[in-house]
Amino acid sequence: MVSSGGAPAPSVGGRPKPPPADAAATLEAAAVSDEVLALAAALPAEVRFGTSSWHFPGWEGLVWGRGYAEGTLSKRGLTAYSQHPLLRCVSLDRSFYRPLDAAAYAQLAAQVAPGFRFVVKAPSSVTDAVVRSHADGRAMEPNPLFLDAGSAVELLVRPAVQGLGPTLGVLVFQVSPLPLAWLTQPAAWLERLDTLLAAVSAALADTGHPALVAVEVRDPELLTPALAACLKRHGASYCLGLHDRMPTIDAQLPLLRALWPGPLVCRWNLQRGFRYEQARRRFEPFDRLLAPDPDTRHILAKVIAATAGAGHAVFVTINNKAEGSAPLSVLELAKAVLGRG
Repeated sequence: MVSSGGAPAPSVGGRPKPPPADAAATLEAAAVSDEVLALAAALPAEVRFGTSSWHFPGWEGLVWGRGYAEGTLSKRGLTAYSQHPLLRCVSLDRSFYRPLDAAAYAQLAAQVAPGFRFVVKAPSSVTDAVVRSHADGRAMEPNPLFLDAGSAVELLVRPAVQGLGPTLGVLVFQVSPLPLAWLTQPAAWLERLDTLLAAVSAALADTGHPALVAVEVRDPELLTPALAACLKRHGASYCLGLHDRMPTIDAQLPLLRALWPGPLVCRWNLQRGFRYEQARRRFEPFDRLLAPDPDTRHILAKVIAATAGAGHAVFVTINNKAEGSAPLSVLELAKAVLGRG
């Protein structure tokens, strides 16, 4: 078995130091095959693969050494997760639903192996143009904090840097689907984005933290040269969002080319033709690839290889709802990058 032990990341910038984890409380990691070990050793050091969250009992035998409850995995699963040689990062999705404080981030950082990185989503209270009902997600009223620079720094940048320290890899601002009023005035939302990115960049510079900043959108109309120019001004990346609302991967590549050279941040979220709930019902318990998407995987592998080959960082996180099982998608993508798939 792969050891499920882990040590807290070193303290940086005075971030909180959580108490040492109880060794008896660590979870058992799954055994790792020689094939997986060989793939991990052959991948370029610049490439980091991970999943979208980690609390899935169906990953028993893939990530977990035995069966655990979802709540147990959510609280304590990262130690075992981070021992998997192909899982060198994770998308921290819970921060999208409510802001986390530095202490909460520090508790997560204390669970992971050295060298591990978090991809942290900005809270929807900053990235959604509307305030939504907690019951059904319905838009209720305009959000006064939409792309508010001060809120982005206070609710995301400062607590994430303080709590995660060197384990913070990427800050992702996923802009939720915009109402028509915003889509018809693109200059207005880009002005807000420009101000936000300037403030985020300045806050990171003040701390000396090297975290990447990426912007993901859910409206194809926003993939414009003006967006590319805004991101380039601030050294930010376009987060390649593979999602049913967005065009295919090849149709999004022009925006990446406009920002070249630079890192790749990709979130493979949802199989095209599906809604989230539909995909969840079909794919649970997320232990098999029930809807393989080799075309997307092939193109993405080429982009990854080219980016890493030029010496730039690569962060790719995959949702269970992309093909059915995020850990198995990572395995197949690693094979494709190395020409073994």
